[in-house]
Amino acid sequence: METRELTCIGCPMGCMLTVTMDKGEVIEVKGNTCPKGDIYARKEVVNPTRIVTSTVKITGGDKERVSCKTESDIPKAKIFEVMKDIDAAVVAAPAQIGDVLIENVAGTGVNVIATRNVAKA
Repeated sequence: METRELTCIGCPMGCMLTVTMDKGEVIEVKGNTCPKGDIYARKEVVNPTRIVTSTVKITGGDKERVSCKTESDIPKAKIFEVMKDIDAAVVAAPAQIGDVLIENVAGTGVNVIATRNVAKA
């Protein structure tokens, strides 16, 4: 049996969680005060994922960069590949919140979308 200690990020409470695992399978989660803690802990120890936020270079706009994020969470192990694709990307203005800036980033099946508006210069 293995135990892992986590701080939950599912809600603002920040509960201290204890996850008991056996052969890679979650047996028990303790310390959560809401259901989000149980869900977070099980996912975090078996298949951790993250939303990635950054900026993409934009040409012809009233700003030099447009803020962006992954449309949904991606495997934690893919963060550096995702950032490499984001750093290499260049898009043309205009950009609107929600516009897809990069499709299928790093082969994750997840798009990178704009999180602010950038008008043409």
